[in-house]
Amino acid sequence: MSDPRTQLVAAGYDAMADTWEVWKAQITDDPREAWCEELLNRLPAGARVVELGSGGGTPETARLAHSFRLTGVDLSSEQVRRARERVPDADFLEADFTEVGFEAGSIDAVAAFYSFNHVPRDLLPGLFARIHEWLVPGGLFLASLGTDTDDWVGEWLGAPMFFSSWPPETNRRLLEAAGFALLRDDVVTIHEPEGDATFQWVLASR
Repeated sequence: MSDPRTQLVAAGYDAMADTWEVWKAQITDDPREAWCEELLNRLPAGARVVELGSGGGTPETARLAHSFRLTGVDLSSEQVRRARERVPDADFLEADFTEVGFEAGSIDAVAAFYSFNHVPRDLLPGLFARIHEWLVPGGLFLASLGTDTDDWVGEWLGAPMFFSSWPPETNRRLLEAAGFALLRDDVVTIHEPEGDATFQWVLASR
């Protein structure tokens, strides 16, 4: 974790683990469960799945681990500790997923729930290309992406945090340039405790 932006995200989620869980529980229109269900329905039992930014052991992480061979990757040592306790059937790596690597053609699906909006947007083209390389032919990539935030640093939920994203049309272009075919592409606004937030949900195949 040499990038200071990455270090900021890791430290922030270490510091606000409890606060984040209380905050997340207040969101009642989050589509993540439905998108997770879509991925579950498209994969065979026992598929190898990687979750990037797996957090502290969410219900989606538990569902993926129940059906598949799941490896979760997260920056935060506290989030990884919680995930290992809550989802013992999965493997978890404490690592920067913009730097971690998997063998080419070894993964059936990659999922990322609200973690890519913490990735510096200048790193997204290379990251998309690497994910494409990890996947088997026909493998799936499910992610929620931000919808245009210049690199932003400030306090969020009581801790310093970093956010970054491209607008949807740029995200689409970068995914297609990496070799992905978009299967679903929806821009969705949800109601967070401090106000509305918009994300681009994508399901793409290699």
